[in-house]
Amino acid sequence: MPSSVREVPCSVENTRGDAVDCDVRFVAGEETRPVVVFCHGFKGFKDWGPFPEWGRRLARAGFVAVHVNFSYNGVHRDAPMEFTELDKFADNTFTRELDDLRAVLDAVYQERLPEAPVDPDRMGLMGHSRGGGTAILQTDRDDRVDALATWSSVSTFVDRFTDEQIEDWEAQGFTEVVNRRTGQVMRLNKTLYDDARAHEEELDVRGAAERIDVPWLVVHARDDESVSFDAAQTLANATDAAELMEADGGHTFGGAHPFDGTVPESLVAVWERTIDFFRASLDNT
Repeated sequence: MPSSVREVPCSVENTRGDAVDCDVRFVAGEETRPVVVFCHGFKGFKDWGPFPEWGRRLARAGFVAVHVNFSYNGVHRDAPMEFTELDKFADNTFTRELDDLRAVLDAVYQERLPEAPVDPDRMGLMGHSRGGGTAILQTDRDDRVDALATWSSVSTFVDRFTDEQIEDWEAQGFTEVVNRRTGQVMRLNKTLYDDARAHEEELDVRGAAERIDVPWLVVHARDDESVSFDAAQTLANATDAAELMEADGGHTFGGAHPFDGTVPESLVAVWERTIDFFRASLDNT
C-alpha cells in the first residue's frame, strides 16, 4: 500500500507584507528529510494540472515537497485553480517573485513550516518555465540551496519582451495576454517592464547560470512550443555543474490542466529522472 501523504497548506509573508501561499507534502515520520521547493511559471499556479501529484510523488520518494503560489500570480487561496485576482496579476514583477521565493526559503531554513520534518541543510530548488529562471537567480545568490532542477526554463527575462509589448507599455501603460485555457484577457502593467529594466543586472538569468556551482538538472523538450530548446542548451552550457535531459511532450511534458489522474509516460520519465537527481544530490538515504 502506498505511504499516506500529509498535505498541509500554509502561508508565509514576504518583506513587502504579501502572503505567499504554499502546500507542504510529506509522509509522516520522526526522521528529518530533504526538502524540494517548487516554483510555477507564468500564468501558472501550484495546483495546476499534475503539479499536486508531483508533490505527492516527491513526498513518497522521501522528500518534503513545498509548492509555492507567487503572491501576485492572480490566484487566491479560496479559488485555487482560477484567476480571480487580475489586478495583482497585472502588477506582478520579477523582483516580487524573488522576494516571495526568498521568504519561503527563509521559512524552510528556519524550520517554520507547520509539522514538516525538514532537514534545512538539504535543500533543493526547482522551477518550471519562468519559475525556472527565478529558481536559477535564487540559487546563484543563496548558498542554502544544495541542488537545482529546472523544467522548460527560460534563459532570459528581459529579452523575451516583444516589440509589440514594449510599444503597448510605452503608449498606454499596459499590454495584454490571453489565457488560452480560460479565454481571459489578462493585463500586464508597465510596472513589469520598468522593474525588469531597473533591475536588469540582478535579473540576468544567463549570468546567474554561469555562476551555479551546485548540481543542476536542466530538463527540456525539443518540441517545446513556449520556450525554445536553445534556452536549455544555453543554460546547460553555462556551467560544468549542469546536466541536460532531453524530454518529450512539449512545454509541460504531456501534462495538462485540468488533471484527469493520468500521468503520460513522457512526464513519468521526467519525474523519475528528477527524483533520482535530487536523491543523489541531496544524499537522500
